[in-house]
Formats: sequence, C-alpha cells, structure tokens
Amino acid sequence: MNVKQRTIKAPVVISGTGLHTGESVTMTFNPAPENHGFKFRRIDLEGHPIIDADVDNVTDTSRGTTITQNGASVSTVEHVLAALVGLEIDNVLIDVDGPETPIMDGSSMPFVDAMLTAGFEEQDADREYYHIPYNIHYSEPDRKVEMVAMPLDDYRFTCMVDYNSPVLGSQHASISTISEFKKEIASCRTFCFLHELEMLLQHDLIKGGDINNAIVVVDKTIDKEELAHLAKLFNREDIDVAPQGILNNIELRHQNEPARHKLLDMIGDLALVGVPLKGHIMAARPGHAANVAFAKKIKALIKKERGRKHLKVYNPNAKPVYDVEQIMQILPHRPPMLLVDKILELTKTHVVGLKAVTMNEPFFPGHFPGAPVMPGVLQIEAMAQTGGILVLNTVPDPENYLTLFLKIENARFKDKVLPGDTLIFRCDLVAPIRRGIAQMKGIGMVGEKVVVEAELMAQIVKYKEA
Repeated sequence: MNVKQRTIKAPVVISGTGLHTGESVTMTFNPAPENHGFKFRRIDLEGHPIIDADVDNVTDTSRGTTITQNGASVSTVEHVLAALVGLEIDNVLIDVDGPETPIMDGSSMPFVDAMLTAGFEEQDADREYYHIPYNIHYSEPDRKVEMVAMPLDDYRFTCMVDYNSPVLGSQHASISTISEFKKEIASCRTFCFLHELEMLLQHDLIKGGDINNAIVVVDKTIDKEELAHLAKLFNREDIDVAPQGILNNIELRHQNEPARHKLLDMIGDLALVGVPLKGHIMAARPGHAANVAFAKKIKALIKKERGRKHLKVYNPNAKPVYDVEQIMQILPHRPPMLLVDKILELTKTHVVGLKAVTMNEPFFPGHFPGAPVMPGVLQIEAMAQTGGILVLNTVPDPENYLTLFLKIENARFKDKVLPGDTLIFRCDLVAPIRRGIAQMKGIGMVGEKVVVEAELMAQIVKYKEA
C-alpha cells in the first residue's frame, strides 16, 4: 500500500445518465492538494457548494448512498468512492453538474478507466493510515447482518450475501489486498431482484436505468406479457430470461458478480470514514445502511483514539514548544484574554496547546456564582488562539499580524470545564492555507473526555509594518 498521498495528474471528464433522475450528468475529477480528501462540488448550484465525502454527511441509504452538506446533495457516491479507494488515490475534487453521479454501466470501472487516463501524482505528505486495533463488530440481528473489522497490516475484504433466493443463493467474494480491486471488483455491476425493479419503475424511481447497467435477478415466474411490458419500459425490442435466472440474457462478468458488487459498495461506503484503513473487513449480508452505520462506528473510534493522543503529548516535565512568554511574542492577546498557556506540539498541519483553568479566572465569579463553569465561547476562543499559533507560524513576522474569525461551524460542548481542569486543544488544518485563510478542525479535552469540538475558519491580517 502507498506510503505517500497521491492525487491525479490532470482533470478528467466523464459523462453519463443519473439512475434516478434520468438526466445527463457530467463529472470532472480534479487534482487536489495534500490532506484535501474526497470532496464533491455542485457546479450547477449557486455558490458551487462543496460536500465532503464524510459519513457524518450521509442523509439517505435507501437506493444508494447520498451525502448532504451546505444545502446541497449528491447521490450514488459509492461507486465513485470505491474507484478512488481501489486506486489508492487520496485527494480529488469532483465537480458534478447534477444531484447524482452517472450510473454508467453500474460498476466502478468507467471511473477507474477515467482516472487511469489522467495518471497519478505522488505528493509529499505521508498517508496516515488508521490501523484497526482490535476486532470491531457491528450487527443487525433482525436482518442477519454481521460485520467485523480485524487487525491486519493491509486492506482486505471478505463478503457473503444470502437472500434466500433459489436463483441467487449464497455467494462469497473476497480480495486479499486493495490492489486487487481493479482486476477483481471494479467491473462488477449493481443488481436487484425483479420484484424490486417493478416497484421502483411503478413509482418512477428509476429514470436512467438500462438493462445493461444492472443485473436483474428474476425471483418469480414471469410470463410473456410481463416481459413485453418490461421491454417497453426499458425501451428495448425484447427482453428474455437466461437459464441462470438473469434478465435479458446478460452475461455475468463473474459467476459471483452480485457478491463482488456488494463488496464494491462496501469499499465505497467505508471511504466515508475519511482516512485510509488497514484491516480485514468481513461482512455477511451488508447493505448501504449497515455499511454507513459500521463506518460511523469506526470513525467514532478513530476520533476517540486521536483525542487520547493529547495525553501522550502532555508531559509536565517536558519543555514546551512555546511557553506563555513566547506565545505573547506571537499572539497579540494579553491577560485576561490570553487563553493559551503552552504550545506542546507544532507541525505544518497541526498544533497542540494547553490552558490551565484556575479558580482565579476573571469569568468564574459571574459564571456562575457558587457553580463556576468555563463559558463555552471562551473554550472556542482558547481553541482559536491555539489554532492561531499554527496559522501565524506560516509567516516570518507573526507579531505584525492579527488572526480574525471568519466562521465557526459544528461547535459542540460535551462536558463542563471546571476550575482546576487542564484543557488540551488540538487543531488540524483541513485544507492548505490560501490567501491567509485557514480552515481547521479543533478538539478540546480534559483528561480522556472530549469537552468541546468545532470547525473554525480564520484569516491572518497584517495590521502593522515590521
């Protein structure tokens, strides 16, 4: 598996039809900088809103995976994301001019081919894998869904499907490493049962479907009249049933193509965790809803473990990167509004800072008398000052700059901060700093507890000449 992050060398365009809208859709895969991740941009909407490929943005899993952010949505993202993961691409901005990705032939191969045409570019930043530390389980007993992620120094998948169907039966699929995706999984098309197809057609939920972009499993007796009706719906002269019980004599690319496609969906949905994984993922009867729930469970564990890294960073006997006097040479803030006491760790992409919360803080007498609690807005301010050190570290004369808030989003306060607590903040850049504007994700902890988190946008502005 790759050591360094990579993107594509050049933009590449792919066009097709949306499965559910029936409208023409054009997607452009664009190169993106380090630590950008996967993002969709709705270029048909005002302001071109961006949607992060993040499991927290999933809003629907009924007929594919839909993500929503900033008032915009993109549906059926799993086939695109599977292609990106299968090619070990880390950073891509995907422009799309409609509400869903094109279905193409129902597989990931058209997207794989497009990006192979564009070529790959290795980037300087390392890939930060999350290694599955122990067995992580997810189950839905009523639907007989079982999923488990196990430790492994690779990315391996095993999938079993069983629909109690005499036609489909029980099928298994697996890849021993993600590099096998292109050869073994990418070309495998989506599938559905005839009774599901009829329901979707009756409710006008498939407008861009074609018998060539889905495997239709005939799970009931079907007469010539029904075949003629289906042929009319799909705009074809005739439709037939193959001996294997597959509609239209379509040739399977693999005997277990349905199971392989379920594995493809699983790879795409787990991309929404947001970091490359190392582990062995095993699943019985997975689907989009289960995949997303499992991805959320893994992401929650990552978040918890990354939060605990603060404990490893803070050693009271270790010399800090900056003490409070050095901080005041960088930040313009002064007591009582200086709310960071030490910088414990500082790189080009993240910073860790400390605030010792004492009973002498000027806000405690009034917030609240007899029950002192650190105000949430001041926790955000302390987080922002910590992030300000990271941003100001990019200029040679930080003492001549101010850091100004532009936006605060998704702020959550999870526990009280009391006198005597030691607040540890970590701020990570979520995108490279451009034109002095920084986007950061911040988290604050007391001990092992996350007490505050937020997404911050700030700008550094020069206010005096050196």
